[in-house]
Amino acid sequence: MTADLRGPALDDTATADLALVEEATKKSGLVWVRGTGPARALWHLWHEGAALLVGDGPGEQPLPAGLDAGATAEVTVRSKDKGGRLIAWAAAVAVLEPRSEAWEAAVAELKGKRLNTPDADRVTDRWARECRVLRLTPVASRTELPDGSLAAVPLPTTVTTRHPIPAGLPRLLLKRRKRG
Repeated sequence: MTADLRGPALDDTATADLALVEEATKKSGLVWVRGTGPARALWHLWHEGAALLVGDGPGEQPLPAGLDAGATAEVTVRSKDKGGRLIAWAAAVAVLEPRSEAWEAAVAELKGKRLNTPDADRVTDRWARECRVLRLTPVASRTELPDGSLAAVPLPTTVTTRHPIPAGLPRLLLKRRKRG
């Protein structure tokens, strides 16, 4: 890791905080990222001291507004086992230029972790044409977790479906409760 990606030298407390940020973010499959609008839950990959994201293209996750080159984002990491907020950190946003050396390295890692892609053999070409690949590098070791609930109205989406529940489902659910 080169010093220019991490910024100036860190004291012992900041180094420990950065290690905590890295370990928590690595283990969590999902992070909440806030740019200028509401936070969104995003899948990511921790690689070489930063969280990598891909999105804003057909079939990919929508990225929050305000994640532009040089911007700052707030990242909240959830506990993998309990799902609650574990740690929050500030990040510098870098938009990786398609086909650059940094983009190729990031996409090589992301491609291996992307689940259920319909075009696994051509996904890198699609990402280069239609998506954005972002690198979120910690700039503040930790930020304070907010007090209280951050519950909000779900963001609008076109992927909701409304179908009647199967007729046997209530019976199956009640049967399981009686056994326990």
